[in-house]
Amino acid sequence: MSKAWKIGIVIALVVAIGVVIASRPSREPVDEPAELQPSADAIAEVTPPEEASAGPSEATPESAEAAPEEATALPRFVEVGAASCVPCKMMQPVLDQLRSEYAGRLEVVMADVWKNPELGQLYEVRTIPTQVIYDSEGTEVFRHIGFWPKEEIEAKLQELGIID
Repeated sequence: MSKAWKIGIVIALVVAIGVVIASRPSREPVDEPAELQPSADAIAEVTPPEEASAGPSEATPESAEAAPEEATALPRFVEVGAASCVPCKMMQPVLDQLRSEYAGRLEVVMADVWKNPELGQLYEVRTIPTQVIYDSEGTEVFRHIGFWPKEEIEAKLQELGIID
C-alpha cells in the first residue's frame, strides 16, 4: 500500500470521528434549586454517646443538627469531607481531640458529602476536606481547604477569639 493511501485512510478516520463527535447531542444543564433545604438528619449522622466511647469514630459528628447559617449557642467547627477520603481520615483524630478538649465551648461537626451529596452545595464546598468555622451567631468567619494540623486550628481559633 502506498504512502498516499495510508495518509488518506488516516484522514478519513479523523473525519469520521469528528462527525461522530459533532453529531452527539449536547448535555442540557440541570436546573439547580434556588435554595437547598436538607432535613436536619441529612446534615450528618449523630454519634450516640454509647458509640462515642466504644472506640475510634467513623467520621461522624457529635452533633450536626443545625444548618450552616443557623445560630447555635456555641461557635462551630465543621469538617466537610467523607469517611473514605484519606486526608479526611487523617483529620478524624484531630476532630476527636478538638471535640473532647473544647467540649462545652466549641461544637465540632463532621458533614459527610459522600453520604449526603447535598451538603457540598449547602456548605459551598468543591474540595474535601474543607473546614468551616462559624461564630456563636452562625456567621462563617473562616474557611480552610485540606488537612489542617491541630496546632494551626487552635492558633486560628485563638486569633478569631473563639478559644482562649
